[in-house]
Amino acid sequence: MYKHTSTMVLALVLVSSFTLAAQPIEEVQTTTPVAVQALTEEPGSTAEGLLYMREEEKLARDVYIALYEKWGLRTFLNIAESEQQHMDAVGALLAARNIEDPVAGSDFGEFKNTDLAALYSSLVSQGMQSASEAYRVGAIIEDLDIYDLKEYLSKTTDEAEIWVYTNLLKGSENHMRTFTKQLERYGVTYTARYISDAELQAILSGR
Repeated sequence: MYKHTSTMVLALVLVSSFTLAAQPIEEVQTTTPVAVQALTEEPGSTAEGLLYMREEEKLARDVYIALYEKWGLRTFLNIAESEQQHMDAVGALLAARNIEDPVAGSDFGEFKNTDLAALYSSLVSQGMQSASEAYRVGAIIEDLDIYDLKEYLSKTTDEAEIWVYTNLLKGSENHMRTFTKQLERYGVTYTARYISDAELQAILSGR
């Protein structure tokens, strides 16, 4: 459904990612592919985490582009740009370690992980209901992202993975603040689904 328009929007994402600092999304953009290309696998690394996060970041990008196409809300395109950079950072680390990329050759909304494939369909469907639900979907995705990144951070001692996950986590926290702020304009308070309420409140307060 989104194949042709999504391809055009992705082209815009890739071009505009180089000027992301000028966008109104406060994002720490340090997870560049160049920074991780030379890194090799170290003891304590978890390839499983890299494979999963590569697709989870793709899920975020794909959903946000679909919602941008539906509602024309610039917030989704801005954050999709960040998610593309997050995908690139994980992808570069996979390439540097000769790990097969699960995203290679996949189209929008296509995932090897069946759980993520089902989640994509569910979230896009929810986000099509209204603009406020679209923003709620954004918060749900970042909620899950934060939870999973913290989980993988707790399981690895690999310095490269820790660096990438930490930077992705900073980005997801910034995105969470953006989406919850947008929800407030509709009188909606987001309730955490994956992380704890205490963690959510700490993120929203910038702690």
